[in-house]
Amino acid sequence: METDRVIRTFIEYFEERGHRRITGSTLLPPPGDPVLFTTSGMHPLTPYLEGRPHPWGRRLVNVQRCLRTTDLEEVGDATHLTVFEMLGTWSLGDYEGPQSLDWGYGLLTEGLGIDPGLLHATVHGGDEHVGPDTASLRVWQDRGVPVELTVEDNWWSNGPVGPCGPDSEIFLWTGDTPPRSTPTRDDRWVEVWNHVMMRHRRLEDGSLVPLPQRNIDTGLGVERLASLLQGRSSVFECDVFDPWRRLVPTLWPLDEPSLRLVYDHLRSAVVVIGDGIRPANTGRGYVLRRLVRRVLTVLWRDDPSRSLHDLPDELLTHTLDRFRQDLESAVVRRLLLDEERRFRRLLERGRQVLARRRFHGPLTDEDFHHLHDTHGLPRDLVMSLRQG
Repeated sequence: METDRVIRTFIEYFEERGHRRITGSTLLPPPGDPVLFTTSGMHPLTPYLEGRPHPWGRRLVNVQRCLRTTDLEEVGDATHLTVFEMLGTWSLGDYEGPQSLDWGYGLLTEGLGIDPGLLHATVHGGDEHVGPDTASLRVWQDRGVPVELTVEDNWWSNGPVGPCGPDSEIFLWTGDTPPRSTPTRDDRWVEVWNHVMMRHRRLEDGSLVPLPQRNIDTGLGVERLASLLQGRSSVFECDVFDPWRRLVPTLWPLDEPSLRLVYDHLRSAVVVIGDGIRPANTGRGYVLRRLVRRVLTVLWRDDPSRSLHDLPDELLTHTLDRFRQDLESAVVRRLLLDEERRFRRLLERGRQVLARRRFHGPLTDEDFHHLHDTHGLPRDLVMSLRQG
């Protein structure tokens, strides 16, 4: 099942059940949101989850592009991406968790054809604040899906304060043996869908109070689900990455983990640029700068002559089209090459500075502060240069 068909099947399934499709936002969160980027489909909907009436009603569905900087170090494994698309559904004070899980089970098994015997669920087992989520547990037991009870792993929050609640996660078995063990004990169980019963608000003192309305917020990663449905061993092997796998290895021969990082970070950089971000030393611009520099560090490790100038235009246009962004690929290329030239100059200056006698021995925190404040050399770059 191609990725676009996965998305279409998901959207149509929930439209048939009274959900209105809303347009996903850019990677820029709404004003007042403390995060740098939109990390989930719920971010643009925060005011409505807290009680404001949504103009399209109380049942919503969409596809939202997201960026998670917390996963940067995980990129290269089989399941993590920096920028990805997320399918989401919401009940804004309408139906409750059991209905959401029932529809989720139906979509996975009937709409997408997944063998029910390959599913496993986790459910909140209760803690000192709330009791066990018996309603979700009963849904899975009625359908014969094995359930694991957890505490922290099945409690969703948007930070130390704010909306929160128990969740139930759905996992798919990816091993080459019959399913065994549980999701917390065997990483061959891959999470595909999270259903959050957003009922509470956590206050600064740690206490919980009821939200004005009881919401459902679900999220499902597009690329991860598509790769599983296509029988692929990693997200980088689903059809979304076909052009990258076809063109990049012939251009830059790299090992598989390095190729995955290049695919992910360059694709993510294109999307970030497409949403209006430009390289900078702080904030969102620094995330973009870090993505590009991590790619260049990998490319130059074996051959310093490699350049983003050689990046096929097909990859830029494919990514911009995929994320529905109205920007000329020539603009993206110019920004990437400007950043490449800036990074080369910084590396040259960094090598000259670190060659000074003062920096020959172990570096102190004072040294790192001096290198950053005086010469513009961040700690991670200094460490990379010394290792090189």
